[in-house]
Amino acid sequence: MDRRTAIRILGTAIPSLYLSKFVHGEERWGKVPFNPQWSSLENYEVPKWYRDAKFGIWAHWGPQCQPERGDWYARGMYEEGSDQYKYHVEKYGHPSTFGFKDVINEWKAEQWDAESLMDLYKRAGAQYFMALANHHDNLDLYKSSHHKWNSTNVGPKKDIIAGWEKAAKKRGLRFGVSVHAAHAWTWYETAQRADKDGPLKGVPYDGKLKKSDGTGTWWEGYDPQELYAQDHPLSKGSEEGHTIHQQWHWDVDAGVNVPNEAYCANFRDRTLELIDNYSPDVIYFDDTALPLWPISNVGLDIAAHYYNRSMKRNKGNLEAVITGKILDEQQRKCMVWDIERGQSNRIEPLPWQTCTCIGSWHYDKRIYDNNRYKTAKTVVHMLADVVSKNGNLLLSVPLRGDGSLDDKARKVVEGIADWMEVNSEAIIGTRPWHTFGEGPAQKDAPELKAQGFNEGKGKPYTNEDVRFTTKGNVLYAIVMGNPSGKSLSFESLGARQAQTKRVKKVNLLGYNGAVKFVQEANRLVIEPPKEGTYNETAVVFKIS
Repeated sequence: MDRRTAIRILGTAIPSLYLSKFVHGEERWGKVPFNPQWSSLENYEVPKWYRDAKFGIWAHWGPQCQPERGDWYARGMYEEGSDQYKYHVEKYGHPSTFGFKDVINEWKAEQWDAESLMDLYKRAGAQYFMALANHHDNLDLYKSSHHKWNSTNVGPKKDIIAGWEKAAKKRGLRFGVSVHAAHAWTWYETAQRADKDGPLKGVPYDGKLKKSDGTGTWWEGYDPQELYAQDHPLSKGSEEGHTIHQQWHWDVDAGVNVPNEAYCANFRDRTLELIDNYSPDVIYFDDTALPLWPISNVGLDIAAHYYNRSMKRNKGNLEAVITGKILDEQQRKCMVWDIERGQSNRIEPLPWQTCTCIGSWHYDKRIYDNNRYKTAKTVVHMLADVVSKNGNLLLSVPLRGDGSLDDKARKVVEGIADWMEVNSEAIIGTRPWHTFGEGPAQKDAPELKAQGFNEGKGKPYTNEDVRFTTKGNVLYAIVMGNPSGKSLSFESLGARQAQTKRVKKVNLLGYNGAVKFVQEANRLVIEPPKEGTYNETAVVFKIS
């Protein structure tokens, strides 16, 4: 039976391409709380700290930020005629002589100051911090004994993850790492190309270089194939840029070239070493479900190891969190569902997370120049909506290639901090109410597609939109804007509503005076104090 037939016939019955490794894996794990099977991981429960946290900040920062030309640069620079290709040729030279390995060499992170950045993120109300551990570009940003291409050997020659970990834990923030490198095998296939036109037509890019080609270069002694992983045939349709999205799930029927066993095992060993040496509280996987699933069992191996290790370190309590994308109903019991750049339209029965960025995932100077960052108001509205639906918000704040935070991004974070300083009790440690909110925006809320991507497609929030959160016997009504002195009416809080208790008191967060209200049969009417100071972003009424 060949690999494709095995996958097609067995489906999820035996979750591994390498069947003998699955059997041996069961024997190796023995009697532990979690085994590398979905049926075992179903016993997972999201830890309380994560359910309380609600807000995290992410440094999606690595060597692809060095050119400051946007996301997926290490792939786009090899796509002839693309914006990133043209930019690369002008700035660095042709990809046959100056590839992404050479961009890594340019990246020095000379202005990176994890301590001062973490002070700002802490003030903004973040309860956890996420650091990029590797991206699809396949450079590990930590000391790795399994991968020579790491940031302690090349580029900045710094242990980036160690620096972030120290700064986060020093300030009491939970620490997370995002792991994306499982897809380097297909993602870098553009590096196997050559120009189809022009003076260098037919000259191969550097994606097929080998260690022996490095004599006399800065990378002498390093094997480019350990970085690019391109010593294999192209996937079907690889010449078309969009095909990779159709093959992201490692669907052999879609023509993806299947990684070999050595590649999968190396990814597993690198990730286990990251877990064991840096003890993250959260791991974000940029994968459908788990890395390399279903063509390999290594993602399940990693998950089981991570959960078991957490229980051992925490005296039987599971404190670890894994997030994954496009999860089925079983998988949502095994980890936290992450929605990329989008939100659910309902209160989800299990905790979930949305991840988004105020700009591009990797730094793009054009977004700065054209003032296209999300505003603090947009972020706060998104945070309130997500939390009201049982979710967390993970917000990426782009850093320049040198590791510094530009003034416009800083202003966004400081705006969030100003709002959270007054209103964080309506976010942190809360739970959803029986309904997430009221108002016109929810009537046109866009549906989710694929792994997310519905943010910004609905009506903008106004002061007629409200989101509810609860904590004990307190209900928070987050009004998405300045009420401008007009009466506020909440139909969900009418005295005759089955799940509504009698309202005894209403406070406005940030205001010490009394707030007048009347609870009628079919609504609660609040009169915002005329002398109150109102944040234009959102105001919160605390209802007891």
